[in-house]
Amino acid sequence: MSANLAAVAAALVVAVSCNAQVYFRRVAEPREKAFTILVPAGWRTEGGIVRVNPMAANGPANAIAAKVDFAVKRDAAGSVMLRALPEMMYADLRRTPVGGTGMFPVGSQYNGMTVYPVTDAATFLAQVAFKYAHPRATAARVADRRQNSRLAQAYAQRLRASGVPFQFRYDAAVLTVNYQEGGAAYTEKLFTAIEDMGQAGGGIWSNKDTVLVRAPAGEFEKWAPILSIVQSSVQMNPQWVAGEIRGQMQRNKIALDVQRDIQRIDREIVAHRQRTDAEINNDMFLTLTGQEEYINPHTNQVEMGSNQWKYRWVTPSGDVVYSDDSSYDPNHDPNLNRTDFKRTPVRPR
Repeated sequence: MSANLAAVAAALVVAVSCNAQVYFRRVAEPREKAFTILVPAGWRTEGGIVRVNPMAANGPANAIAAKVDFAVKRDAAGSVMLRALPEMMYADLRRTPVGGTGMFPVGSQYNGMTVYPVTDAATFLAQVAFKYAHPRATAARVADRRQNSRLAQAYAQRLRASGVPFQFRYDAAVLTVNYQEGGAAYTEKLFTAIEDMGQAGGGIWSNKDTVLVRAPAGEFEKWAPILSIVQSSVQMNPQWVAGEIRGQMQRNKIALDVQRDIQRIDREIVAHRQRTDAEINNDMFLTLTGQEEYINPHTNQVEMGSNQWKYRWVTPSGDVVYSDDSSYDPNHDPNLNRTDFKRTPVRPR
């Protein structure tokens, strides 16, 4: 999920479904409090922030930035599931001096990166991401693959806005796969964007914001509204983002010459990352499932939500209720026992 995340045990989100109402409450990523996310009632989360040990990985490349391997699952089997997969750096050495030596064949490790020829986004999803997420899947069949040039351009624009003096190549795609796992049939949609640093980057390339959503075969449309709410509800922790960026600078041995500017740099980087990541996240998941932009009456901020229900309410703490019942008011629901819900209007176009 951007790219790009930890646990407050007391902040468990409990959602309760009742008739036409669907309730969500906000839970924290369990390992580093990197983000929070809305989770429906009775569902579970697994995983979180992952840190690569540079000694065990034979090099530091993938140890610089935090990885996210995090899932929201309806049940232990993940019969309905949304999962963010780690962003990993790979080395395509064919255009480098060491590429012709034969010392680093495909699949070997080079400076902490797996040696692998750069692929387009759809091929990466089919050959790498899907196999990583479902090593025991059988009868897998790609039902649809769609490149998304608009999202690829959005990643390129984000790079230019960051001031990096290089041009990388981007490709983005959505893949739909039907398969069997654990005796059940599933339909799954996967998204990623491939960033290719090319010769200027020493052949390094990576997968950005790799996400999968799945449901039992024939039920994907039924669960899409729930999955869209979960995915669009991610809120990054600005303190975690600032600390992670500082840590990446230190791990990269990037010197900050002017100490008095650190706080200003933190604020600017965090604000920029939040804006650009939100824009990409918005476009990415509108591609997967139907969503809408709402105005939060508590904060007056625009936030994403599902367009599959007629009415939406939110609390100051970020709990959300959706309903199709025009007479329903969550403030009068004895199951919730709270009176701070406010209706969220759709953002005027």
